[in-house]
This record gives sequence, structure tokens and C-alpha cells, in this order.
Amino acid sequence: MVQVIPAHQLNIINLNTKFGLTQAEDDTFFIEWRDRLPEITDLEKQVLDLAKANYLSLVEHREISENMVKMVILAPLLAWSGFYRLPFDVIDEKSIEISVEDTEEVIRGHLDVIVLKDHLWLLAIKSKNAGLSPRPGMPQALAYMLANPYPEQPVFGLVTNGSELIFIKLTGQDTPKYDFSEVFSLYKRKNELYQVLSILKKLGKLVSQ
Repeated sequence: MVQVIPAHQLNIINLNTKFGLTQAEDDTFFIEWRDRLPEITDLEKQVLDLAKANYLSLVEHREISENMVKMVILAPLLAWSGFYRLPFDVIDEKSIEISVEDTEEVIRGHLDVIVLKDHLWLLAIKSKNAGLSPRPGMPQALAYMLANPYPEQPVFGLVTNGSELIFIKLTGQDTPKYDFSEVFSLYKRKNELYQVLSILKKLGKLVSQ
């Protein structure tokens, strides 16, 4: 009998055991989030300043749901990254199912957003509500990224609760490997959404080349 495991119940140790997933030790494995990032424009900075101000204002007086995180933070980032236009495509609320090899286990859940370029998953995004740390969502995002049907290409992920954002890189050939970026926070004086947008633009450019 097949055992269905909800993806949100997974942790990193589960993924290591079930899929042989390991964290890269080489500091050059995931340089895309910090190396040669493109500049963003003054207009883009104004848009991101407004997004940050809107989020911080909302979170002061109400609980922020995953949908609100997508509306206030993810929507402007995706828009100004150019991911709503060709050659990219965006899929919302995609159900994901992964079979664990040599067992009768299936991991099941859904991703909030997938950005595609041809048959490549550029970015798999998982948002959490503002009351939760994004860190518990990282194993969940990795599990979904393992379901990428084109493991010969790296896939990048982004996990956010609105106030914190973390990038993930996963390569699927041979032994699956992953690593994380540093945490970008809206509670710092500098608007770190600038760097988040710059990273997204770079990833889009890398895939388009």
C-alpha cells in the first residue's frame, strides 16, 4: 500500500535519507546569488521601497497570509524581473508528487509559483505566512525542486515569509546537491529587496543565454 507523505512534514534529514540529497561544501557551488549581479534602476528601487513599506505597514496590524505575501512581495519581484513575459512562463499553485525509489512512499504537496523557460524550471517559489519562519519551508521547497523533470539542469528556488527571503540551488545529476544563499530581510535598514531583484534578473539572464 502506497504511503502518502505531505511535503510540509519533511525535514532535511528525511530528504538526505530518501533521495541521497547532500549540501554542497564547495563555496563556488552557488555563486549566482552574489557574483556579478546586474544593477537595478531608480524606478525599480522606488517600486521595491513601496513594496517593503506596504508589507511592514500591513504586518503591524494583521496576520499576513501566504496569498498576501505573494501579492505584496512576490508579485512586484516577478513583474520587474520580466518573468511574466516570454521567453518565461509562470504557473501558479502547481501540485507536485514525487515517488521515493525502492519504496511505496509518495511525497505530495503544491508549489505556489513555478517560473519556466522552455522545459527548464528556473525558479520554484514557496511562500509562508508572515507568522512563520521561512526555514521550515526550505525542505519543502527542496522536495518540490527534486520533482523537476529535467534534472540535467540546475533549478533555483526562493522561500519567503514576506519579511525574509532565501534562495536555493539544486543540481540533480549523480548525487543531488543543494545550497542556500544568505537570508535577505526587510527588517534591515537597507532595502534588501534590491539585491533579491538583482539576483532574479541574473538568473533569468543565465537561463536565456
